[in-house]
Amino acid sequence: MSDLAVLIPALGVGPWLLVTLGALIVGFSKTALPGAGTIAVGIFALAMPAKESTAALLLLLIVGDMTALWVYRREPDWRTLVRLLPSAMIGVVIGAFYFARVDGEGVRLTIGVILLTLVIVTVTRRQLTKHREVAAPETGTGSVSRPGVAAAAQGMGYGLLGGFTTMVANAAGPVMSLYFYAMRMPVLTFLGTSAWYFAIVNLFKVPFSAGLGLITRDTLVMDAMLIPVVLIGAFAGAKVARRIPQKVFENLILVLTVAAALSLLII
Repeated sequence: MSDLAVLIPALGVGPWLLVTLGALIVGFSKTALPGAGTIAVGIFALAMPAKESTAALLLLLIVGDMTALWVYRREPDWRTLVRLLPSAMIGVVIGAFYFARVDGEGVRLTIGVILLTLVIVTVTRRQLTKHREVAAPETGTGSVSRPGVAAAAQGMGYGLLGGFTTMVANAAGPVMSLYFYAMRMPVLTFLGTSAWYFAIVNLFKVPFSAGLGLITRDTLVMDAMLIPVVLIGAFAGAKVARRIPQKVFENLILVLTVAAALSLLII
């Protein structure tokens, strides 16, 4: 019994309850509502030192990613992934340098401002697009647009921000959710693309987290104990996701993103 006590990370009852709840949310968010994952970021930061919590959470996120890949393996939009991943990896590298030099308070404020700005920009763009679609038949203008170039630039921008925010705070869920929301993806395509994106990016982050000295024996032991909780949350999320109407899903994404941004700025 004493040997087991040595292996278990020295958290109190309260912190253990928090990380267990966070692990449940991780699993649920991966298969149902990606934007909800930022709630787990806040919960882990309450239970553990802020920087150490990011590594502990990262390993659980990878477990959730693998589960989501299995559930939605046939659903991704590959063209979107190819557009996002190169800039996301650049964002991870930038985020690693930033993370090494800025304290937890600076990280939270940075991510919160980015998320709120993206909500405003995304909602504004969708409203403008709707107005153009309504006005186009009436105006009959023959102007030529370049949607391919615009889409590529937008994808690079979101990919860069996604890579940066996921490296410094595991908070890219709302960033990428807003991008997929702006793309008007069906629910299952949204979840499948998100699953592949985060599986690749989170695995890419592991060497950086290890290099910063954030992955320790205690975090590995704690995460091993929490894996069943992540799987329970993922199973529940997969059941719920197939029953969520598209409009409700989109509105939940926006609400969760705003909530995540405000919590990062206020807490």
